[in-house]
Amino acid sequence: MGHPQHSLETHTRGANELMTLIKGVADQDQQAMAGLYDATSRLVYGLVLRILGDPSAAEEVVLDVYMQAWRQASRYSEERGSPMAWLTTIARSRALDRLRSGSQDRQRSQPLEMVEHRATSIGADDAAMASELQKLVLGALDTLSPEQREVIELAYYRGLSHREIAAELGQPLGTVKTRTRLGMIKLREMLKPLTAEGIL
Repeated sequence: MGHPQHSLETHTRGANELMTLIKGVADQDQQAMAGLYDATSRLVYGLVLRILGDPSAAEEVVLDVYMQAWRQASRYSEERGSPMAWLTTIARSRALDRLRSGSQDRQRSQPLEMVEHRATSIGADDAAMASELQKLVLGALDTLSPEQREVIELAYYRGLSHREIAAELGQPLGTVKTRTRLGMIKLREMLKPLTAEGIL
């Protein structure tokens, strides 16, 4: 069984290393860019794949994500969130743009736990950190009721509005808003240690 404190220390060290890499990317350092990609692409690819449900399209979007990171690294500010939060925001935006463009034949239909992850050449420490962070987030999602988790997944992975979710589920708009609000409150509480450490 893992030790929570050790996990947080590992994640914190990882977050600090990512900030250093982003500063290097801002200076147009290609080695820093390669390091950032190696350290984060597994999580970024996993997120994009969940949204698109198509490995080939996900790989294309991931390349777009890192091209955007290369161009915008100089604008990154720690005050606006952790390095992973910055990258996943770019990834989610790019993936949803691709989804809405009509270039996807199908939307994500696999359960969260069934999504396959791309094998990457990242180091053992980075792979362990990515895997552990993923487990923590999935564990937090598992604490939600099925109804709360459903609306949050529809909002996050498919980019649906409250009104669109209500229509899809055949539920009153007020019910959807309440489930989303309560689910997000619970998630924030569960992930508060990671947020406080600047990891999420």
